[in-house]
Amino acid sequence: MILYRYILRNHFIPFIFSLITLICIFLLQFLMKFADRMVGKGLDGWIITKLIVFNLSWMVVLVVPMATLVATLMAFGNMSQNNEVTIMKSSGVSLYKMMLAPIVASLVLSYLLYLFNNEVLPDANHEAKNLMSDISRTKPTLSLEPGFFSQEVPNYAILARRIDQQTNVLYDLTIYDYSNALLINVVTAKKGRIFFSANQTKLIMALEDGEIHESNVENTTMYRKLRFEKHKIAMNADLFSFQQSGPTSRGERELSVEDMKYITDSLYKIQASNYKSLNNEVEKYLLFKNKFPFKASPVQNQSKDVERIKNLDRVKTALNMVLSAYRRVEWTQREIEKYEVEIYKKYAIPAACFVFILIGAPLGIMVRKGGFGVAASISLFFFLLYWAFLIGGEKLSERGIISPFMGMWSANILLFIAGTLLTIQTNLETKTISFDVLKKLIPKSFQQKAESDENQNS
Repeated sequence: MILYRYILRNHFIPFIFSLITLICIFLLQFLMKFADRMVGKGLDGWIITKLIVFNLSWMVVLVVPMATLVATLMAFGNMSQNNEVTIMKSSGVSLYKMMLAPIVASLVLSYLLYLFNNEVLPDANHEAKNLMSDISRTKPTLSLEPGFFSQEVPNYAILARRIDQQTNVLYDLTIYDYSNALLINVVTAKKGRIFFSANQTKLIMALEDGEIHESNVENTTMYRKLRFEKHKIAMNADLFSFQQSGPTSRGERELSVEDMKYITDSLYKIQASNYKSLNNEVEKYLLFKNKFPFKASPVQNQSKDVERIKNLDRVKTALNMVLSAYRRVEWTQREIEKYEVEIYKKYAIPAACFVFILIGAPLGIMVRKGGFGVAASISLFFFLLYWAFLIGGEKLSERGIISPFMGMWSANILLFIAGTLLTIQTNLETKTISFDVLKKLIPKSFQQKAESDENQNS
């Protein structure tokens, strides 16, 4: 047990470090991708915090298997570099025994990740989707472009000829007010500002040094001109202010395994009815014994022309009925495969924690380096391989080319076989992966400088 605790302790800190590092990378990528959708929306910090927290859930699901591989490479790489693996082997401890504690820990981690994936992730995805949808419907408050009319505010057309991006002051404004159908109001001002009211229900346009030109549609002889030093226009901000919507329907990524199994069972029953309907339509319209008389008559005969037209209509009806039944079968099958892909994914991603232990332990011993850079470099190759199989398998499964099980589990099966072979080979004979080949890619001037610096330091 002392040996097991020591090996697990070597895994713990690298696991936490890599977990935090990878989450920060995913979070930075998320913020860079969606920052433009949130800037200028008038959102408070709590809404942005909720959006980030909800999206952290899918990041955790993807990052935990990655962190497991990095931690395993670092732990066994450090032990191999410090000759601890050699000492353990000389004491009669095989590689299988060294890997026993990490494998048990990975199975526990896989189960906890499955629970998180099945219970927490669907609700978080649902809330994140609703929140992002609400934010997307919220139009930016300062999306005016100099020299162009903006009609984002209902019943108003706003033109600003110059905009100070630092102070958000608008210059040389022209505003057409269509709120009253009987009146034509044109407001001009030398400068102005746009801001929300305190309760976020109105969009206020504060103008300075301008004029209001008003005319009547029914009475064209009436014209009025008003000059002002300061004037405010209160516009409706329903499309600008943020309001959270109520509950909406859930997609396949927002459901648990139990919910998706219930849906797939219903779809299988519907599919059985669809196949029965398709068979009936084929027997009714395609497997007929009587041939349609389409022979052309040399003499024009109105009754025969009418008969041919009726026969053509019968053929079109038969084609439409059969195609309609076939499309129902095809659509239902795609829906079944879509839900089954998500069901198998709930199990496949957590199982990667166990598979990456089989890959990381022998590779860490072969590399004999426990640094984060080396572990991250090796892990990147397996990450790309795993996600390529996962994403490609998902697309092929949803198109019906391969089964959903193979689409989601092919990466795990491939890496499990590779990890098993690596583990057996490493246990029989310890091999070392050398990085001397990479030194050839480094210019000789840099190599000589590094060697001289090393000699000076020594």
